Amino acid sequence: MKVLKREDVQTKHLPGRAVQMVVGKEEAASPSTEMTMGFARYSQEDGPMEPHHHAEEIVYVLSSKDGWVRCGEQPDHMNQIILLGAGTVLHIPALEWHAFEFKDGGHVDILFFYGKKSLFSEGPSNGGTEGS
Repeated sequence: MKVLKREDVQTKHLPGRAVQMVVGKEEAASPSTEMTMGFARYSQEDGPMEPHHHAEEIVYVLSSKDGWVRCGEQPDHMNQIILLGAGTVLHIPALEWHAFEFKDGGHVDILFFYGKKSLFSEGPSNGGTEGS
């Protein structure tokens, strides 16, 4: 058994988010070909997130200040807005477009999980980048 603490996992800053890959392929702290799990933080530090889609995903919101997720069938038609708070769980279907957003001074902090068919195998829609 491998025991990891979030503060010990490397943070990778991507456009629109800071990601910590805990379990999975690529640069994860604990390698796995069966699952992907990590943390992501959305805030002004990394700028706005572009809409994206990928494999089916479970998201658990750790904290949110003035944050929400927009989602929909196309990136230019993401009309559903869901306000986020600590303890919210999102089950995002495969290939549903979504983007985490926040007001000035706000943030969204999540834990994300993908099963065996990870975002790395979906690739093209988000350029192979990791994190919800």
